[in-house]
Amino acid sequence: MSICFEDARAMILENVPTLGVERVPLLDACGRVLAEDVIAPWPMPLCDNSAMDGFAVRAADCREGVTLRISGYIPAGGRPEPSVEPGCAVKIMTGAPIPPQCDAVVPFEETEESGDSVKLTAPVALRQHIRFHGEDVSPGDVIIPAATVLRPPEISMLASMGMVMVPVHRRPRVAILSTGDELIELGQPPAEGKIINSNSFSLAAAVRECGGEPVMLGIALDTPEDHRRKLTEGLSCDALITSAGVSAGDRDFVRDVLADLGARQLFWKVAIKPGGPTAFSLKGQTPIFSLPGNPVSTMITFEQFVRPALLRMMGHQRVVRPFVKGVLKEDTKKKPGKVNFIRVRVTIEDGRYTASTAGDQHTGILRTMVCANGLAVLPREATFLPAGTEVDLQILRDEVTMLP
Repeated sequence: MSICFEDARAMILENVPTLGVERVPLLDACGRVLAEDVIAPWPMPLCDNSAMDGFAVRAADCREGVTLRISGYIPAGGRPEPSVEPGCAVKIMTGAPIPPQCDAVVPFEETEESGDSVKLTAPVALRQHIRFHGEDVSPGDVIIPAATVLRPPEISMLASMGMVMVPVHRRPRVAILSTGDELIELGQPPAEGKIINSNSFSLAAAVRECGGEPVMLGIALDTPEDHRRKLTEGLSCDALITSAGVSAGDRDFVRDVLADLGARQLFWKVAIKPGGPTAFSLKGQTPIFSLPGNPVSTMITFEQFVRPALLRMMGHQRVVRPFVKGVLKEDTKKKPGKVNFIRVRVTIEDGRYTASTAGDQHTGILRTMVCANGLAVLPREATFLPAGTEVDLQILRDEVTMLP
């Protein structure tokens, strides 16, 4: 009995563990998920400083057209003048500390400098162009909460707080195993009846794309002994993905050997097309994803089941690529009983998303997967969807502009 698509994904996400914490150098933390709240150890800015190149002044001395005596100069990184007398101005650079007696900065472009004096050519407002002590961050603030995906702005903030090492969730080591005597490795000459093991590479690329570390185990021959040896090796990783060998053929050994190794199967077969013969098991806390051998089915089931699980293991909160509502551009037929994933080209026409077929939908046609930038999700009980029907579209590539 097949499990429904929604229940299958929910079951996987409920059963995968969140990996532990490691501390990595600041730059290596970009794109990772923060594992602990980061508390500000000091204020930012550390002192009142100039937001402009110009002159630090006493606002009470300033009226448009007044001339002040230049009594000093403070570069960025310099020390403030100990005293600024009334009627005086101090030349100051961006980031330099504000002298204690000054309460405004006048940009160079609003002055006329002549020798040791400066004339103000615009009105001056109290506190203008000053970045004040602690106005951005106060000590003790939670500046970045746990579970945040660290982007360049967060890296900048962490650098400002002096963080050399950052606590993030570990990347999963993901073992990848293809099965079948018909497979040959990349680099071997093609031969009649043989298939190049492309699945290992597509899966490894997909694991790496979402932040995991692929461990390629090669090909398991169609014997229980070779399956046992390779699967045992794979179970030493944080997760294991197998490709093919999970159907009901006389040389499909994956499920039986996993059971012999103590894995607990949570489901086998999902009511989807393509990718129906997909299984999910656990050995202790190690998730095992047994995917179909057809390359298109492999990639679609990875997208729907494995990618969300790996992201969850790395601490991500949003684990499924975005869905939008859009309309089909062609009539589409399907059999009832399964959710269908149709490879499509998503575009925007007249302010709404539209989806046209990316090519032949047979699962042996890899080029259609290459041409697709999205998947149209056709409901389980639908049989005929005429052009113009609104469906869920899953966006697979950033090239699709997201409507507001």
